[in-house]
Amino acid sequence: MTTLNAPAAEAASPGPGAGPGRRKSRGGGGGLGRYIAWRAVLIVPTVFILVTMVFLLMRTIGDPITTSMGGKLPPDELAKRIHEAGYDRPIIVQYFEYLGHIFTGDFGTTISDKLPVTEVMLTYGAATLELAIYTLIVAFIVGIPLGMLAAYYRDRGPDAGLRVFAIFTYATPVFFSGLLMKLVFGVWLGWLPTSGRASVGTELQISLLPDPSGIYLIDALRLGDPAAVGDVLAHAILPALTLGLMTAGVFLRLVRTNMIGTLGREYVESGRSRGVREFRLVTKHAYRPALIPIITVIGLQIAMLLGGAVLTESTFEWKGLGFQLAHYLSARDFIAVQGIVALLAVIVALSNFVVDIIAALIDPRVRY
Repeated sequence: MTTLNAPAAEAASPGPGAGPGRRKSRGGGGGLGRYIAWRAVLIVPTVFILVTMVFLLMRTIGDPITTSMGGKLPPDELAKRIHEAGYDRPIIVQYFEYLGHIFTGDFGTTISDKLPVTEVMLTYGAATLELAIYTLIVAFIVGIPLGMLAAYYRDRGPDAGLRVFAIFTYATPVFFSGLLMKLVFGVWLGWLPTSGRASVGTELQISLLPDPSGIYLIDALRLGDPAAVGDVLAHAILPALTLGLMTAGVFLRLVRTNMIGTLGREYVESGRSRGVREFRLVTKHAYRPALIPIITVIGLQIAMLLGGAVLTESTFEWKGLGFQLAHYLSARDFIAVQGIVALLAVIVALSNFVVDIIAALIDPRVRY
């Protein structure tokens, strides 16, 4: 009876990745392209559903003209403006006209200050983007190391304390934690400024720059003034901590859960048996696979950040999109609210698309 030697047997037998469900190699062509194309196609119904929901929710309170100007104008003038804006037409006609404007990039014009919503987004979007970057930096710096520490001390005192910390930071409303930080670090201790993106002098210097970017840290660096850079960063600390700690709680729990799994893997146990130091096992071998879920939830966290930015920016008078959205809500300018929320929905959908592609490239468990 003929037997195969070990190398021949390995060559003859299919590998663990063989079969119809095997992930295609990146060099095989087509697999990743089809995956990206399919994800891109899914953006269309996602945005369509989100935009439709925004439109219908805004129309449940009546037409925007009556909502914002009712009681401020004579009835005949109010009726004239409603007719000119087309809000006296059937709702289905308004809906399809709204979709047509959306597809051409027109998200409407605000009632209170007569500005295109896209211009509002460009004017104030940089401030929200800057705050989101600071927030993610805080979330990574706090959440990932503490998650590793909690996994290392699993079911012991430090782990229990860190899990309570994660729940507390995630569950505490951002407006409450923001007010608390303003009270402690701004009023009682006097260490940090409690409002605005920069002092008046720094804002004046930035406004005099040719083509300011709207991201104050970049503009302060362009000034070449260390005092301006320090001023901008000082104003960013409390808002970034307020929103970043909420996100850090999510990252902490994710890293802890996944690192507990990776610390029990065979390659980690093998390294431990060979005498590899525990610190090296945790920081070099076990934490990298635990970071993959962080990438996959960043898209969801972007939506949460944008929602939290409304309260955070209002609390700290950080004049970004969240601050403006709160302003338009108080002014009952629901054309502005509808346009900003719809545009944010598009941004969230596109962000999730980018995150899906990154996850597919770095996570071997994603099949395409």
